[in-house]
Formats: sequence, structure tokens, C-alpha cells
Amino acid sequence: MCGIAAIYRDRPETDPLSVSAAGDGMLSRITHRGPDDSDHWLVGRHAWLGHTRLSIVDLAGGRQPLGSPDGWSLVCNGEIYNHTHIRESLGEEQFATASDSEAALALLRSYGPGALDRLQGMWALCAAAPGGRFVAARDRLGIKPLYWADDGDGIHFASELRAFPLAVQAAAESFPPGCYWTPQEGLVRFADAVPRTGSGVWEGVTAEEAEKATRDVLVDSVVRHLMADVDVGVFLSGGLDSSLVAAIAAADYAAQGRRLKTFAVGTADSPDLLAAREVAEFLGTEHHEAVFDAEEAVFALDEVVASVESFDASLIRSAVPNWFLSELASRHVKAVLTGEGADELFAGYDYYHREHAGPGELEAELVRTLEHLHGLNLQRCDRVTMAHGLEARVPFLDADVIAHAMSLPPELKALESGGMEKGHLRRAFAGRLPDRLLWRRKAQFGTGSGAQDLLTGHFERRVSDEELSAARGECDFELRTKEELAYYRVFRHALPFVRPEAVLTRFATA
Repeated sequence: MCGIAAIYRDRPETDPLSVSAAGDGMLSRITHRGPDDSDHWLVGRHAWLGHTRLSIVDLAGGRQPLGSPDGWSLVCNGEIYNHTHIRESLGEEQFATASDSEAALALLRSYGPGALDRLQGMWALCAAAPGGRFVAARDRLGIKPLYWADDGDGIHFASELRAFPLAVQAAAESFPPGCYWTPQEGLVRFADAVPRTGSGVWEGVTAEEAEKATRDVLVDSVVRHLMADVDVGVFLSGGLDSSLVAAIAAADYAAQGRRLKTFAVGTADSPDLLAAREVAEFLGTEHHEAVFDAEEAVFALDEVVASVESFDASLIRSAVPNWFLSELASRHVKAVLTGEGADELFAGYDYYHREHAGPGELEAELVRTLEHLHGLNLQRCDRVTMAHGLEARVPFLDADVIAHAMSLPPELKALESGGMEKGHLRRAFAGRLPDRLLWRRKAQFGTGSGAQDLLTGHFERRVSDEELSAARGECDFELRTKEELAYYRVFRHALPFVRPEAVLTRFATA
């Protein structure tokens, strides 16, 4: 995991020193993403690549940029979980390190950017070679961030908006997931967020067989996401999704004679904190807790909003507890697994069933939410963890898990007779957790952790109706609440020239 920055300029007469100076400035603003190491290269007269590293795989030999004998260089942010398979298929002679990122470089050199759909994991990359060759690309779901901006002289790329010079911020926007860009081809889609499989594969399959398939694909994903040369922990809210991830990871660690570390956060005696404590005790993990109060939550807001690079109220509200959670976990591990994505795969949000009751409608809405995750929960998940030099991994959003879950008949994702969501997923893991934990009703993270009660009430009292009305009259986008106006003010101070429409993904998940 790391931060990357790159510049491509199509005019070879551009002064390389000016390109390098601009790139160095970009990299210096995202050093929090990679506190262990940093390096940058000029590649020919067209490109500059920079990397700041959080060392997790190949601690000694995985420094970036990575180079190759034929002149290609690469910087990559993320983890490629099938890199061993790619090495075997291409031949070890093509590899000089044990870094998982080198699998991306080898595919580019051997087959071109269209082969990037073979990478299984979360990643964003930039690669260059002399003669003006350049590639930028992002994983199919946009789990890892990448932004780009054209300043008229060339194109800047970076992991975060704050990396861009002020003069370039107004042009910055999200690089689309599942796409690559080259100077010759422009923007090309190489993968969809959701593989098009269809539910016909389940004809004649019993519910028990489908549940076993769900269990097997998630267990396989969690085990692969534990790939690291350092300890990996789990964010544990006490809800279904993170509890399942923790149960699988704890069993895998126990088989190796190791004890999993889990982390929970909330206000004193909040529902999530109490439930996580119970799950951790059942699993026998080394459990750590972070407790915050109203004063600490409000005090952290400037840093949280600046890190998340958004002012969406629901996003910031859930980011605040994650901020304290990430700070805690970073003192014990370098990487954590989370339960992100399960609700979008298995219809965990109430609004899915209120507003999209028909099977076809539900399936279409699940696809839509998955396609937009990169601008919502995944953005929050990446930013608050990387602000503390911590990597977050999302096993529910593995390509195999997505393909499986989205091939299931929508009827399996309908509410149970008592109104309980995600019954299929719960039954798939019967026996892995006590029933009282396995069938605990869902609470959104900002609510279950206690953050919503603290923050919403605080700003309802401190922002007047007149202020909200005046701000709405001055903006050409929707400010929905007093709380959101407060976050927007912080956002505008932190990123004065970033366009609000470049960061807003208006999306119901309540």
C-alpha cells in the first residue's frame, strides 16, 4: 500500500527539471500514505513517476518505482492477491523482486494494458517507458483511489486530491474504475465493476448448496486477503459482515499458531463496542478498543474532512469513528480487513427493500451501488486508514466474491419473514458464530458507534436556519443539512479549488 503520483507531458522539449520539481511537490503532500520509504524517477523526457511506500509485501525488495530491462517503470498503490499465479504463468525469469506489484508490470510488458483484467486485487498504477509510452489504470471497482487533471501542459495523476498543485486542483477529477489511459488510445474500459454472469447457473441447486458456495468463496477470499509479510488485523464492529471476516481470519491464524488482532470503536457503551467485545471474546482474538466522546469527535473533524476529501454528511459521520479506529489499529498492525461491500452484494440496506422490491429492480440497484462505491464507502475507507499509514483490505469486494454474489437469484436476498436482512449470508455461516451474534440486526456504522448522535445534534445547534438558507443560495449543488454545511466549510478550507461536483456522489444507503 502506498501513495502514487505521476506526470505525463507529450512535448519532449519540456524541461525535465520543472517536471521533477512539480512531481516532488505532489509526492510531498501524500507522504502519510507511505511512511516507510519514498522514491521517484524521471522516465525519458515525457514522464515522472513517484511513490511513497507502506511496506507490507517483500519488505526488503519491493521498493518502487519498479523497473525492467526494456525500460518500463511502474508505481502501484494496492495489493495484487493472485501475483503468485501470474508469476507462474509468465515465468519467474521475468521478475526481479518478490513484490506483488511486479505482476502488473510483467503483464503490461508482455501483453499490454488490456491484460490488466487478470489482476485480482485492489490497485491503481502508472507506468512509463522512454519514447513517450505511458499507462495509467485503476482496478475494476475503484477500491484504490486515483485522480487525474490536465493543466494544459500535461496530465497529473495522484492518489489524493490534496496532492495536486492549487493551480491544477480545479481540473482534477476521479479516474474511472476499470479503465486504462494511454496517450495513443485515450481512455479505454478493460473491466466492469460487476461481471455479467446471470443467475441461470443456480437452476436446480438447493438452498444449502448455494449457501455452501457462498461460504466457500468468502473463506477463500478472506484467506487470500491475509497475504502479507506483516500482521493483518480486522476492524470489528460486532455486525454480521466484520464478524464473519474476523471469524474466518481468526481460524486461519489459529491454524498457524497465531492470534488475530481485532479493533473496535465507539462512544462509551455504544452498541457496536459492546457487540464487538462479545464477538472478540467468542473468537479469542487479541482485542483493542478506542472510545471517543463528543469533544474528541468535533475536534477531529478538520483532519477527517481534509483526509476524506468530501463533505457528504453520511460519509463524514461514519469516517469520524473510523478515524479513531484507524489511529488505534496503526499502533498494532500495518493492514486490516473490513466488512465493506457486503451490504451492496447481499442487499443489507433497508432502502433496497423499501424502494426496489421487485427482483429485477433489486438486482439493478445492487449493480448501481457497487458501481458507485468508489466515491462513497471505499473513499472513506481508504482515506481514514491511509491518513494513519494503515492499509484497509475488503475481502467481500474480491472479484470472485462479487461474481458469485451477483449471480445469486435476487430472491435469495429478499428480507426474511421477520424483516431480517441478509438471511442467505447468515445461514451460510451457521455455526461459525453464536446465533445471537449471527442474527444481530444491522446498525449503520455511524449510528452503532454513537457518532451520529454526537455530530448531527452538535451542528443542528450551532448552524442557524438562516446560514443554511444563505449557503444554499450561493451554491449550485445541494447542501442537504446544517451538518453538511459545517463539513462543506471545512472542505472548502482544506481544498479551496476542488470542484464540489468532482467529489460528490449523491446516493441513498439508508
